[in-house]
Amino acid sequence: MLAIRSWLSFYGDNYDPVGKLVGRFYDENGAPTEALKQAEAAIEEAVKFQAENEQRKQQFPPCNSEWSSAKGSRFWCSRQSGGVNRDWAGVPRKLYRPGSRGSHCVCVRTTGPPWGEPDSTEHSGRGDLDNPQLEEYDGCHPL
Repeated sequence: MLAIRSWLSFYGDNYDPVGKLVGRFYDENGAPTEALKQAEAAIEEAVKFQAENEQRKQQFPPCNSEWSSAKGSRFWCSRQSGGVNRDWAGVPRKLYRPGSRGSHCVCVRTTGPPWGEPDSTEHSGRGDLDNPQLEEYDGCHPL
């Protein structure tokens, strides 16, 4: 929808209409069809979903990981894990999302208030460690 609006704002004043394209998205009067409205709604939903995913990635960046036949899996966090630059490294945790199968490794902040509550004074100062969607890895030190 944003791309369509950008196109219209640019060409709207600079384009002389020469006809109508009747089809899937516009009818013979140039009015939007139901298919266009559905496509715009799908685009809007996808943009919202992408923004939510980006927000989740900022809160819980993916872990660094490696695997070898000799040692198996290893996970760790750095200040750039998952391509997210930040001022904390965090610790690896399994993140379970409602409606998803299994878990994936994310880096979790260990100090300060939980995500989304920067001014909260009623917290344990453990960052997001107490989030109920997280689980520690077996055999891994909690911090």
